[in-house]
Amino acid sequence: MRMRPMSLFESGDSNGSVSLESLFDGHHDISGKSKHTLSDIAYLTIRGGWPRSVRIDREYAQDVVMNYYNATIGIDVFKVDGKKKNIEAVDRLMRSYARNVSTMASMKSIIQDVISSDRLVSQTTVEEYIDSLTRLFIIEDVPAWSHNVRSKTAIRATPKRHLVDPSLAAAALGLDGRRLMSDMKTFGFFFESLCVRDLRVYAEPLGGKVRHYHDSNDLEVDTIVELRDGRWGAIEVKMGAGDIPDGESNLLRLRDLVVENGGREPSFMMVLISTGYVSVTDNGVLVVPIGCLGP
Repeated sequence: MRMRPMSLFESGDSNGSVSLESLFDGHHDISGKSKHTLSDIAYLTIRGGWPRSVRIDREYAQDVVMNYYNATIGIDVFKVDGKKKNIEAVDRLMRSYARNVSTMASMKSIIQDVISSDRLVSQTTVEEYIDSLTRLFIIEDVPAWSHNVRSKTAIRATPKRHLVDPSLAAAALGLDGRRLMSDMKTFGFFFESLCVRDLRVYAEPLGGKVRHYHDSNDLEVDTIVELRDGRWGAIEVKMGAGDIPDGESNLLRLRDLVVENGGREPSFMMVLISTGYVSVTDNGVLVVPIGCLGP
């Protein structure tokens, strides 16, 4: 099993009152409350799930992340294959990934972003750097999900861009919690990456994989967790309560699309939010703060 950064449940920052495994088993009678404020979520995002950063005072936690980031681009990326690297180009690649986290940015655009700043760096070189960072488990994109039924709707196959922990994206861009909260659009993308990290941690012991869905009709669902036996759950990630109806609408549309084309219903539909209370909508969609989700 791949070793990952700690989830919020493992670091003691989620009470785990809503179990992902139990949702797949049909237990949807849920309740709970997250203790976190939005400022707390910003801090947890930039702190990451690194054991050293979890154990020390808040004022020093980001220093741990920056040290890890600098070691990654300056030492580890060289050790993975023994080839000399242009540290500035690796840093630009990481910053490009950070700017595009939780989006379906094309790999061509990311590569162009790197080489446009330095004509001495070739596309082949950047592709090698991407491979090295992937082998180091730093880059970990989320593949697209197909419901494997007959449908006239074309599924977009571009992965969503992710690093293994959102704190690395924050380190690449030099963001602290205060700056992250000043740009709510960026915060939303980083929060989605935080949720993806935790969902991967919770899903893998169940034999589950995390995917995303986006089709030619522009229906998008942020994450799909699919188990080996074909059970699946659909999850929309939203920052606040005001966005819950939009997330619920997307989830219901995807459920109907899959069922109408001969697929099985999802085991659950969830809107994963930053703070607040656990609830269930009239349509049976679960609303869960990330500080209440657990394995």
